[in-house]
Amino acid sequence: MNTLKFITAGNVDDGKSTLIGRLLYDSDSIHTDQLGVLQQQTKQEGVTIDLSLITDGLRAEREQGITIDVAYKYFSTKKRKFIIADAPGHEQYTRNMITGASNSDLIILLVDARKGITIQTKRHASIGSLMGIKKAVVAINKIDLVDYSETIFNDIKNAFDSIKTNLNYDEIAYIPVSALVGDNIVEKSNNTPWFEGDTLLSTLEHIEISTKENLASRFQVQWVIRPKNEENHDYRGYAGQVLSGSYQVGDSVTILPSGIASTITKIEKHQQELEKAIAGENIVLHLAHNIDISRGDSIVKTDELPKSSNTLKTWVSWLDNSSLQIGKTYLLQHRFKAVRVKIESIDQKWDINNWEFSGSDEIRLNDIGQVSLRTNQPLFFDAFEENSKNGNAILIDETTFNTVGALMFL
Repeated sequence: MNTLKFITAGNVDDGKSTLIGRLLYDSDSIHTDQLGVLQQQTKQEGVTIDLSLITDGLRAEREQGITIDVAYKYFSTKKRKFIIADAPGHEQYTRNMITGASNSDLIILLVDARKGITIQTKRHASIGSLMGIKKAVVAINKIDLVDYSETIFNDIKNAFDSIKTNLNYDEIAYIPVSALVGDNIVEKSNNTPWFEGDTLLSTLEHIEISTKENLASRFQVQWVIRPKNEENHDYRGYAGQVLSGSYQVGDSVTILPSGIASTITKIEKHQQELEKAIAGENIVLHLAHNIDISRGDSIVKTDELPKSSNTLKTWVSWLDNSSLQIGKTYLLQHRFKAVRVKIESIDQKWDINNWEFSGSDEIRLNDIGQVSLRTNQPLFFDAFEENSKNGNAILIDETTFNTVGALMFL
């Protein structure tokens, strides 16, 4: 049973939290004791049960009536497991949405049937596309407030169709829903006899997501295991996660940055030996040769080498209140590998709302642009579009140690 990771995004008050609450509630994915707590909290507000409370976990957020943090929820059906990221709708929290979208396979774009496609819809759709998401669901919510109008549904569908050519989604589903009432969330609604598509849950259960097993094999060492006791005197293992592709005993591999070749002699997971490990598994690799390998080094198949350079062009999503500074040295953290990097130039800035590029000498909080970087030592990476797991990094300010930027290599 594979896991679908998806993010919900939409304008403030479009009903994202209620939609997720309805999805969990109608699919029987809420524990009885949690329901009791929700009912007690809801009574204070004079409603039978407020489904938005399921994801709006922070009291301060509920008092403001908004979602600020990215809230994660986990549930499963007989057909699939799910991880939901509920992203904030405000423009000033674009960075939070990027965090949630970076690990998502699908995006649910919530559109208020009364308002139609808005600038924020375009912003969220373009960010999802930029982050490499290929599957989208346009959930046209509050369809009950427009008398379940097929005309309004088609108008919104056509409006999104007219802009999707600027995006990189390869599959988009349109569904009329009412998160508050439950129309077309888990069960087909009798109020929309004109809609012939699947419910939201059925769409999520059956949509096909490409696996990372067919990508080039990538493994970065998180920890070198050397017990140095009598029982494991000669034990030398390299622990980490298979980021993409697969590894099996007997594979010829190359260690980077040293470039030394070796062969995998053993693979362990939970202290059990495996013949093969696939993307997403946390494992320990053993090699035929005793090589000086450190945290952050990569072990890749010899015939699947990544790019290597100390000059990079990359998208950057700026996360800090202080603007990006050309010529300043930052720390670039590529998973477990840290290098010093200098911003050489801002090549262009992206107007997310209009999908236009423009020249700029400044990138500020929530801006997205393309920049050129130079590292103090070669970096081994893939283009984000080809392999997102090995094609992203973060920028850290050396003086404050704040995470200031999210990078997606070109």
